[in-house]
Amino acid sequence: MSFHPENPLIVQGDRSLLLHTVRAVIGADGRPVKDDRGLPVTNEHPRYAEARDRLAAFAELEKSPEYLHSYRITPVSIWNAAAIGMTADDIVDTLEDLSCVPLPPNVLVDVRDWVGRYGMLRIEKAGEGETRGRFVLTAEQPGVIDEVLGFPSVAKLVHRDGDRVHLDELSRGSLKQALIRIGYPVDDRGGYTEGDAYPISLRHATLDGKAFCVRDYQDAAADAFHQDGGVTGGNGVVVLPCGAGKTVVGLAVMNRVGAKTLVLTTNTIAVRQWRMEILDKTELEEHEVSEYTGDQKVVAPVTISTYQMLTWRRSKSSDFEHMELFSGHNRGLVIYDEVHLLPAPIFRVTAELQARRRLGLTATLVREDGKEDEVFCLIGPKRYDVPWKVLEGRGFIAEARCVEVRVPLEASLKPGYASADARKKFRISSENPAKIQVLAQLFRKHAGARILVIGQYIDQLNALQRHFKAPLITGKTPNDERQRLYAAFRDGDESILIVSKVGNFAVDLPDAEVLIQVSGTFGSRQEEAQRLGRVLRPKSDGRGATFYAVVTHGTRDQDFAQKRQLFLAEQGYSYEIIDSGTLEDEVAIDPS
Repeated sequence: MSFHPENPLIVQGDRSLLLHTVRAVIGADGRPVKDDRGLPVTNEHPRYAEARDRLAAFAELEKSPEYLHSYRITPVSIWNAAAIGMTADDIVDTLEDLSCVPLPPNVLVDVRDWVGRYGMLRIEKAGEGETRGRFVLTAEQPGVIDEVLGFPSVAKLVHRDGDRVHLDELSRGSLKQALIRIGYPVDDRGGYTEGDAYPISLRHATLDGKAFCVRDYQDAAADAFHQDGGVTGGNGVVVLPCGAGKTVVGLAVMNRVGAKTLVLTTNTIAVRQWRMEILDKTELEEHEVSEYTGDQKVVAPVTISTYQMLTWRRSKSSDFEHMELFSGHNRGLVIYDEVHLLPAPIFRVTAELQARRRLGLTATLVREDGKEDEVFCLIGPKRYDVPWKVLEGRGFIAEARCVEVRVPLEASLKPGYASADARKKFRISSENPAKIQVLAQLFRKHAGARILVIGQYIDQLNALQRHFKAPLITGKTPNDERQRLYAAFRDGDESILIVSKVGNFAVDLPDAEVLIQVSGTFGSRQEEAQRLGRVLRPKSDGRGATFYAVVTHGTRDQDFAQKRQLFLAEQGYSYEIIDSGTLEDEVAIDPS
């Protein structure tokens, strides 16, 4: 048993990890240095950044207060690490190297057990002459098959014939779901239906003559997914920051697969952006790339649609009328953009489509509904990711400063806030009118910059529009008007643009330099990822980006803001916290 008090990590028996972000400054006399108030002086722990980056590979960040971040090791976090090649020894060695106290034995047992379970069960193609099903379930260790078949949820999906366990094609996804729920992730090596061949060549220059090439990390991500067309690849998720070119990864995969493709994304604007990117960076022509939306329903070799389109039905008892996009047309590849938002009906259909190659693209694997295991088993495991700060350091995304501005609750709202229930408290504090003055100060501070203001509540955004006379985009804004305003913002004709949560996803704002979040969705880490991503695209002059969250001090608004900050802490960003009363001093600072 050994102790290393200089290390930053404590590993606890419940599989939670406590990471010290700072440590006390020690004076020449060997005692902690104290400030004028008698409080210990601290500096960032010299191994904090290293520990943060190493833990992110196999643990989930749960809380990120200023001095002590807490993580948790889960089966899915370990299986995702195993999927990209980490061994149990790698994980244990990391914990031992970073921990200041001995590791609890049960944690070591759990890590080795979970890593060992990844790939313990496999789905493979049945041999010639086997007629009970197209696939077989095999196990590396004796007794495992008997153990899992003891669960009715598993047994009903397969047929046992002596030592062979068969399943048909439609049971492939359902079996993987059933097995992961009892703690057995399946390595699916059943192969794929190739789909109709359709070569997709990438351009060497975009349509406007600019040189185009796939960046090294985008190329590596496509290779990690495709794996030369073998059965060990062809499914899974690539995790990259907004602005780092996830769409280009999709194009590189389309090029490697060379088959008819379906792209699913979040909204019609995103559909059109995908189409523009495909036409700009591949040799495909207009008639080969189609939109399937409420505006036009055209099917082509490459078809782009929305999750909402595929899950639309006339009533709760009606069929999903457009699901034939999945099952028909003999596609070889399905791309799920923003896969962390995949709705439940798409999971159900994806379970029946395990013979198609499936690529998920996302900035974060976190799902607010806790269905990370569904993404893992139906779309596939994490195949590739790059920490945001790594790409920032290489200049592929803009350097970002993250600031929380705390505003007092307006006095007239305090009685109503005190008597409201929890949900109402959140709304009252989120819509605090005192935030308007903060926005005015920030607009002055960043005069001349392109500023995006984003919020959750339409009444609040309407009030901002009236006060600042700035354009507003909501879900009711027609697509043509949205495109006009986005273009005006990009071209500098509009320096301030206010958007509702429709601005979270796939909004092409490459020149946005400042984002001000005036309200958010409870504790959504997904949303924080998308909103920060709106300003991370590299600036032509190399300037950085600034992300402000304006929150009401001491309220539910602040409580949920702290939960949303988890994502930023995961990616290596620190949050500066300033009081709105001192913001005037900030305004005097050069915005650059």
